[in-house]
Amino acid sequence: MRFKALITALCLAFGVAVAPVHASDAGEIKIAGFGDSLMAAYNLNGDEGFPARLEAALRERGHDVTIIDAGVSGDTTSGGLARLDWSIPDGVDGVILELGANDALRGLPPEKTRENLEAMIVRLQQRGIPILLAGMLAPPNMGGDYEASFNAIYPDLAIKYGLTLYPFFLDGVTGNPDLQLTDGMHPNASGINVMVENFIPAAERFIADIQAE
Repeated sequence: MRFKALITALCLAFGVAVAPVHASDAGEIKIAGFGDSLMAAYNLNGDEGFPARLEAALRERGHDVTIIDAGVSGDTTSGGLARLDWSIPDGVDGVILELGANDALRGLPPEKTRENLEAMIVRLQQRGIPILLAGMLAPPNMGGDYEASFNAIYPDLAIKYGLTLYPFFLDGVTGNPDLQLTDGMHPNASGINVMVENFIPAAERFIADIQAE
């Protein structure tokens, strides 16, 4: 990050020993919400979307944090992998990785979804960027075998790569028409509020992990 590089360069130039600079020392924490329409404020105003509402809620709780909306409606894990490098700029302190819903809706092979998510995780970790993995569940109409294979992806990857896991991104919204748009899939503004409220504990753990690095 530019701030860290500048401090380090100045200290080295004057022969001053310097301890590692953490995100908390540099002030604001920047987190990218990298996902699909569930992240991208689908059919909502921008300030009603998940990134904006999560940022507002965290700031109310005293966190100096910016949540960048890096969601693209309709994105699959293949699409996310293809745009990952340019969608997550240098200087980001963490990524909320939320992809896979469209894979399941299209009945794409779970092994391919797993492969794509794993590739994204590896690339981000190679760049030293922490990840909060937002899980997804397969629709029950896909059948028991598909459901079991798909639903295991997120906890398996979280364990393998030591990630913070939020098990189901739509927790509290799925199956509740009052919290959904008329398509019966996407959250409305009230649904986003429920998602954010449920997500805050995981987000605060993630921020603490970023500050501890």
